[in-house]
Amino acid sequence: MTRVLLQLLGGSNPHILRRWINFWPPFLGAGIRVRHIAPDMKAVDVEMKLRWWNANYVSTHFGGSLFAMTDAFYMLMLMANLGGDYIVWDKAASIRYRRPGTGTVRAEFRLSDAQLDDIREKLKSLPKYEPTFRVDVKDEQGTVIAEVEKLLYVRKKESA
Repeated sequence: MTRVLLQLLGGSNPHILRRWINFWPPFLGAGIRVRHIAPDMKAVDVEMKLRWWNANYVSTHFGGSLFAMTDAFYMLMLMANLGGDYIVWDKAASIRYRRPGTGTVRAEFRLSDAQLDDIREKLKSLPKYEPTFRVDVKDEQGTVIAEVEKLLYVRKKESA
C-alpha cells in the first residue's frame, strides 16, 4: 500500500512527492515543510518555523512536532532506493531533547551508498535486518536541539 502511494504521489519525481508531503495534514497542521528531496531520494531536508500553533506552554517548539518532522523519511528513502523486492517499515524511534527549540528548526536526512550496500549484504544471510539511523534537529545557528534515532525493519520479499 505505501509503495503504491509513493508511486501515486510522484514516486520517481521528488518535486511532486515533496509537494504532496507538504500538503499531508499532520505536516501541514504542524507547519512542517519539506524543502528538498534529492532526485535519487538519498537526501531530504525538512524545516519547521515556530508559530503559535506549534509552540508549547513556554513558547518553544512542541516536542511532538519536533518528533513528527522526523517521521517516515528514512523509511521512504529506503523504499525508493532498495526497490520493490524489499519490505521496509519504521519499527521504533526515540527522541532526546537537548535544548529548547525556537525560531526555524531543520533536519537533514542522508542515506549513503555504503548504508544501502550494507543492508543488501546483510539480507543475503539474514531473514531480516533492523538498521538504525540518526538525525539531528538543529536550530538556525546549527545547534542540536533534539537527537532522533530511528529503528527500521527491512527484509526481502518472499519469492512467489
